[in-house]
Amino acid sequence: MNHIEWDIKTFQELESWQLFDLLQLRVDVFVVEQECAYRELDEYDRHPETRHLSGRNEAGKLLAYARLLSPGLRYPEVSLGRFVVRADSRKKGTGHQLLQTALQEISRCWPQTPIRISAQDYLQKFYEKYGFIRISDVYLEDGIPHVEMMKKF
Repeated sequence: MNHIEWDIKTFQELESWQLFDLLQLRVDVFVVEQECAYRELDEYDRHPETRHLSGRNEAGKLLAYARLLSPGLRYPEVSLGRFVVRADSRKKGTGHQLLQTALQEISRCWPQTPIRISAQDYLQKFYEKYGFIRISDVYLEDGIPHVEMMKKF
């Protein structure tokens, strides 16, 4: 398992190089690797309540990222999205560390608040291990099968 340094910041707290790294990782995976042409940047990124969670290795390389949206922004619940792990860091426990860290941060920022996600369908079992329950049929989002899932506290 990789040793990862975790950092959580609002948009206003991000340094320009940190913002570049996280946007580059999101585009590399969601737009290029998954061949998904969609509006990657949105107003949620710079909303004052949004939290940007990033994980870097000892050399400072960005390995994983997730965006945490406050209740009422996308859903009535907290939303966890833009969940991404670099290709060369997958299958090493990085995604588990990212989700565990995100859940800790969510309960620190928004205690006892349910979480709703729009998960890629193939990751349903991954999220179920952490208490998420599927609450929708499969639907296409940007050409990729997704399901909505909810975690209650």
